Order: sequence, then C-alpha cells, then structure tokens
Amino acid sequence: MVEAAMNPFLANPKHTEKEDLNQYWYSAHTIEVICLELEETSTRVAFLSTPSLFFSLKNKELKKNSAVFDLDEQWANLSNFVRYDFKEPLNVPANLHHTFDCVVIDPPFITREVWEKYAETARLLLTPEGKIICSTIQENAPMMKEVLDVNPTIFFPSIPHLVYQYCLYSNYESARLSAKNPEIPDDD
Repeated sequence: MVEAAMNPFLANPKHTEKEDLNQYWYSAHTIEVICLELEETSTRVAFLSTPSLFFSLKNKELKKNSAVFDLDEQWANLSNFVRYDFKEPLNVPANLHHTFDCVVIDPPFITREVWEKYAETARLLLTPEGKIICSTIQENAPMMKEVLDVNPTIFFPSIPHLVYQYCLYSNYESARLSAKNPEIPDDD
C-alpha cells in the first residue's frame, strides 16, 4: 500500500479495480511516467478506458481540457466524463470529434475486434497528426501496427494485478518512453 499512498487515485478506496469491467490499474510509477509524457507533449487528451491516468494528471489545465471516456459510471458526475462503450465506437458527442491532440487507450480486452473498435473511436477523436499511446500484449505488435500504426516502446507498463506483461505502444518517438521501466525485470 506504500505505492498507492504515493498516488491519490490508487490510494482512494472508491477506485478499486472492478473485475466485472476488467479493470486493472497501472502502478504508481507507470502512471507517473505516462502522465509526465502527456503533460509535456499534449494539450487535450482523450483517455479511453484509462481513468487511472486521467485522475492522476497534475497539470490542472490539461485535466480541464481533457476527457475520460469510460463505461464505469462512478465518474458520471464530472463535466469531462463521457460514457463510453467500445461496442458503440462512433457513439461519442459530435462536439468532441477531431478535437484531441492525443488519445491514450487501455481496453478491457486484447482481441483484434476490440482494438478495431477502439481504433475507430481514436480516429474520430484525434486531430490530424494526433498522438496515440496504448497498451496491450507484445504478441499484438503486428496487429497494432496495422490497426493504429503504432510501434512498441522500450518502456513497458507495470500492471500489478494483471497476470501477463503488457507493452506500451505509440505512434511517435519519445525519449521518456524509450527508457526501460525499472519495475519490469529484464528477461534473461
């Protein structure tokens, strides 16, 4: 619980992972690294199924300009919450189309069908030349290149309650995401 105490989102008992929604939070260090990346490279971020990142932003202006898209209605009272069901990828308010310079995605499932739906939403929300950061398993790399034109980064996210290792993917070069995550042991 020491790690959670360092991150208010993770420390909040209301923010427990919900198995029925297939929620798994990133570690505090992973959240910090991704949030720093977003705060330095973006002005308006669409957080698709990534509430732990949205609520961990320290840059108040970025948080105010961004939106969290999620099925979990516990945040429905927030003005920048958008109820999002990936099964209806184009069902997002028209005033949000092509208004985000970055999209961060961590779907509840890793299948091609699910990723194709998230990709539809990402294309709908992104401005031209918009940045994409997402996480899924390493074995999905060829599919991720095809569906979203993203490549694996050196930085792997730590997701403590997930039984397999995810990779982080992006469609741009980043010094921060080109460094190894010290939480992830090297394969021997």
